[in-house]
Amino acid sequence: MEEDLNKIGNNSNCNEGEGGDPESNTLNQPLVKANRTLSSTPLALVGAKVSYIESLDYEINENDLFKHDWRKRSRAQVLQYVFLKWTFACLVGLFTGLIATLINLAVENIAGYKLLAVGHFLAQERYVTGLMVMAGVNLGLTLVASVLCVCFAPTAAGPGIPEIKAYLNGVDTPNMFGATTMLVKIVGSIGAVSAGLDLGKEGPLVHIGSCIASLLGQGGPDNHRIKWRWLRYFNNDRDRRDLITCGSAAGVCAAFRSPVGGVLFALEEVATWWRSALLWRTFFSTAVVVVVLRGFIEICNSGKCGLFGRGGLIMFDVSHVTYTYHVTDIIPVTLIGVIGGILGSLYNHFLHKVLRLYNLINEKGKIHKVLLSLTVSLFTSVCLYGLPFLAECKPCDPLIDEICPTNGRTGNFKQFNCPKGYYNDLATLLLTTNDDAVRNIFSSNTPNEFGMGSLWIFFVLYCILGLFTFGIATPSGLFLPIILMGSAYGRMLGAAMGSYTSIDQGLYAVLGAAALMAGSMRMTVSLCVIFLELTNNLLLLPITMIVLLIAKTVGDSFNPSIYDIILHLKGLPFLDANPEPWMRNLSVGELGDAKPPVVTLQGVEKVSRIVDVLRNTTHNAFPVLDEAEVPQVGLATGGTELHGLILRAHLVKVLKKRWFLTEKRRTEEWEVREKFPWDELAEREDNFDDVGITSSEMHMYVDLHPLTNTTPYTVMENMSVAKALVLFRQVGLRHLLIVPRIQASGMCPVVGILTRQDLRAHNILQAFPHLDKSKGRKAH
Repeated sequence: MEEDLNKIGNNSNCNEGEGGDPESNTLNQPLVKANRTLSSTPLALVGAKVSYIESLDYEINENDLFKHDWRKRSRAQVLQYVFLKWTFACLVGLFTGLIATLINLAVENIAGYKLLAVGHFLAQERYVTGLMVMAGVNLGLTLVASVLCVCFAPTAAGPGIPEIKAYLNGVDTPNMFGATTMLVKIVGSIGAVSAGLDLGKEGPLVHIGSCIASLLGQGGPDNHRIKWRWLRYFNNDRDRRDLITCGSAAGVCAAFRSPVGGVLFALEEVATWWRSALLWRTFFSTAVVVVVLRGFIEICNSGKCGLFGRGGLIMFDVSHVTYTYHVTDIIPVTLIGVIGGILGSLYNHFLHKVLRLYNLINEKGKIHKVLLSLTVSLFTSVCLYGLPFLAECKPCDPLIDEICPTNGRTGNFKQFNCPKGYYNDLATLLLTTNDDAVRNIFSSNTPNEFGMGSLWIFFVLYCILGLFTFGIATPSGLFLPIILMGSAYGRMLGAAMGSYTSIDQGLYAVLGAAALMAGSMRMTVSLCVIFLELTNNLLLLPITMIVLLIAKTVGDSFNPSIYDIILHLKGLPFLDANPEPWMRNLSVGELGDAKPPVVTLQGVEKVSRIVDVLRNTTHNAFPVLDEAEVPQVGLATGGTELHGLILRAHLVKVLKKRWFLTEKRRTEEWEVREKFPWDELAEREDNFDDVGITSSEMHMYVDLHPLTNTTPYTVMENMSVAKALVLFRQVGLRHLLIVPRIQASGMCPVVGILTRQDLRAHNILQAFPHLDKSKGRKAH
């Protein structure tokens, strides 16, 4: 076992006065000894490349500049700040609603004209030509989406929800919310969804809403920011976090026309930190989205939107249908929930394997990424066009009100290759847009519309496509593929139950979709409200709640949610809400012992010392210490006090502005305010390479007191890691100082600093492998 590291860093005043080894007494021995130094690699896969990951500064930096600005803020400035918050919330909803409408219009028209062309060749029995047209158009659309993602914005590929979840947890994900990413996400989503790939626009819309929020808050793209004075209020990570939360909720609302569901999705799934004021603004954003969507639907209903009609927005209005169910139906409802939980966990397991395989392929280069996307697109086109030939033609029911058969863009009874008066039930599900496929399979009062064989083919096909489509280099969402799979097995179960149940097969399809989503994504409350707002029928509430609870419980017993799996695969340092039980067996002091010595600075520090620290360390914060006068209570004079914590970015800014002193002294408050506007300190400026310091400047001094956060969060060295983790996550910290239990003259007031990487279970077990044996044991 390696020798224990010193608790304290490299300043002489932190290494003196130890007075013997307290660990020589067996009663003072720690519970477990560190096997090796606690180390971590803050690297994660963001987009197509491995990036260096930093944490975000959600904590308020209460230095002298901030305190002065806070004291002099007038009531008008406070009202301006509040007004701007609500204005941005409104703009987030407005722009998200407009872009969602644009995406839906484009998808419905592009896919609609494609299907009309294919239907034209089907009517002439030119089946090969129809396949070539369909596959060719789909390949072209997929090529556009894939090339844009691969060449211009790799971070636009995938849903973007795991990265948003990590950002709101305190992880800075580079290039995730830029203007280029948003534009590629919009165009790529239109291309990928129009190409008939088994993916949805729901996840990308969440990402687009978050991009809009981020760009509004920072005044535009990084290279072309608007430097308006009133935008300075939002030049910090805290307000940007609130805006991105509003954006994610607005995205879900735009995808499902579900305002309350969008708010609950942000609360339940993506947000780590929440408060009532944020709840109101998020709800306001989603309300604006609904108003925008409703207005455009009214316009499109008058025929001014091309082929955009009933499709485009997933809204399955079944308020006119009276569903009846009895106590005996609890058995099939429970069965749907159990199957949904099992299938959801299986889907997560196999998708994990597929994503690992795709990662190996994607590492070979950009060409391989594009070829993989085109291969999946070609396979999808062949299956969607060819498999309906396996289904038998079914006669049209003369009692139904809908047109039967039809070869148009929409319709519940596609003729395909059948004679007049007959329809192909599998073509009804496959040869259409994904939104219309869901609408068709959710249809009520049509118990004999789909045969069991066609439902089986549909279910197996979308299980395969759902696994192999997600992970290609295009914007993609998981909601719709899971809805398609779940509705298929739900409808099959309803058909199998036959006369033993009074529940309509369309309702079984709805419950199956909800169960599979809960089994894979592990959401309950938000999913329940989303499905209620989709179906517009409150009678579904009791059985929907039962299905979701059962499916989530069953799924949780096998593996994590799909978004947690993706977070783990990408290496994003997400902190879970619940600490591991063995974390209560370890104190933060013991964790600090396993780290390298902490680097400290003096209140008035030499420039050469600051340059040396910045050049030879990668730390992002340093404790600032001062010589303190100790009261005459029997202790020696000359103690050391902890003045606070200073960020690396602030040290770099000091060097760039050449704020140096010729003598070692403390500065006056007015001197600091002349050099540093308070809002300027919120900008991240940690590029030390372009700072040129002359030899004469090296001997000058810097007063760090005005820039130091004098109220950092601290914990006693005997606090458990579990308790520290809860504090770190809930407050949204970047650094947590460890202070000794005994404050005495000659002792350093800082034991160590904990960061996000230090509190991750995997990193702790690398240094304390003995704890792994007690993972299953509950701490007392």
